[in-house]
Amino acid sequence: MRVDVFLRNSGCIPRRTQAKRACDEGLVEVEGQPAKPSTEVAVGQEITVRLGMSVRRYRILQLPRRPVPKKERDCYTELLNSEQIEPDLDW
Repeated sequence: MRVDVFLRNSGCIPRRTQAKRACDEGLVEVEGQPAKPSTEVAVGQEITVRLGMSVRRYRILQLPRRPVPKKERDCYTELLNSEQIEPDLDW
């Protein structure tokens, strides 16, 4: 499954266009490597997503074939780490 489709279907990113843009801008990594939107993902891999001032790292538990409801999202991803980035205001 493509990483942009996975991010959308699992609910990590709300829209596929946003997931594609995040990949194009280098904000998504799969197993520590920058991911293109077409990068294939599999169960057990780790994905890091940097959006806004947050960095989240997920483990893939299942590959959803369609967008899943909020209450079912924990079945597809495990949130390993979530942190807020402090802006560097020393300019």
